[in-house]
Amino acid sequence: MIGTPSQSWSWARRNDWVAAIRGGVTFSPSSKTRLTHYDLERFRSDSLFDRLARAVCDAGCLPRKELYEAWEMARRVRRVFRGGRVVDLGAGHGLLAHVLLILDNSSREAVVVDAVLPPSSRTLHEAIVRVWPRLEGRIAFEQRGLDTVAISADDLVVSSHACAALADLVLDRAAAAQARVAVLPCCQDLAVNDTGALSGWIDGALAVDIMRAVRLEQRGYRVRTQLIPHAITPKNRLLLGEPRIGRAG
Repeated sequence: MIGTPSQSWSWARRNDWVAAIRGGVTFSPSSKTRLTHYDLERFRSDSLFDRLARAVCDAGCLPRKELYEAWEMARRVRRVFRGGRVVDLGAGHGLLAHVLLILDNSSREAVVVDAVLPPSSRTLHEAIVRVWPRLEGRIAFEQRGLDTVAISADDLVVSSHACAALADLVLDRAAAAQARVAVLPCCQDLAVNDTGALSGWIDGALAVDIMRAVRLEQRGYRVRTQLIPHAITPKNRLLLGEPRIGRAG
């Protein structure tokens, strides 16, 4: 179960990443500024998060927001889903896949997929592997269309900040294979995404995500809905689904 807000954020307060001050400027976890070696002093403890953050700082290529999004999403996913190959769709640098393997070593491998992989994705991977050598050779990077990836029922399909129709594609691909899935949607397009009959009562973006959860249930999934901290992103609705029956393993 997800803890209370105070419990979930205690580690953050302990490490001062929400309210850390440098030169009078708040260190915001929602910033799109890249983390670099200048930020290393902010992550000085031996906690798992701080070790990860230092690796990201060493890579010097990742926006601060992506670190916190991937960490918060991965923690919640691993409380529910263990094991399986991780399939990170629309993955960008692929940090989410790395964190999922760090948190659960029973997932033997991961594949990071995007139509265009950032050139610095390899830089980030190498920085993380220097800290966690056990990840060497276990994460594949594939630059290809997301609808061309083979998915099996044993996989764990994930996507962080899946924009507009991408979230629906990820859910459809996972459901077609009866694989477990976790999606953090964003940038809902009300001209394209389905709001059902709910838009007259509630915010259109929320209506889109509710309909996604409903459709997943209709396809035989047990659905969980959670939130990551709003201070990281207002697009913070996490949708998790697992087939009720029939999943191998």
